[in-house]
Parts: sequence; structure tokens; C-alpha cells
Amino acid sequence: MRRSEFSALSGHVFGPTLAATYTRELVLPALGGRTAQAALAEGEDVRRVWNALCDAMEVPESRRWEIPPDQRHRR
Repeated sequence: MRRSEFSALSGHVFGPTLAATYTRELVLPALGGRTAQAALAEGEDVRRVWNALCDAMEVPESRRWEIPPDQRHRR
């Protein structure tokens, strides 16, 4: 998983504003009490960070991994 995928999925699952807030401010025990942003900055595996964030927010497995084609942003 790449950081760009993390950003796209978090924006889809939580909405862009909440995704930014959760990533920046939510302390995740599964990541040693770090935020997702801090863990990523320290080189933590992106997939592990994504799973820790989703687990903390109780995102079901079925919503974690794919953005429906009609909801993808093309650049």
C-alpha cells in the first residue's frame, strides 16, 4: 500500500475533513500511542497504519479497501 492509496482511501471512508483530522490527531494505541501522521512520518508500514486507524474507528473490513469506480477522483 502506498501513501497515496492511504490518502485516497481515508478521504473516501471518512470524508476529506475527518480523514485529515483523524490522521493528524487521533492517538492510536496499536501504533504505540502515535497518530497515523506521526507513525507514517517515522516510517511505519502504511498498511499497518491504515489497519490501526480503521480498527480504532471500527470500519468494517468490507469498507476498507476499495473505492467504487463511480466515486474515484480522476486526475
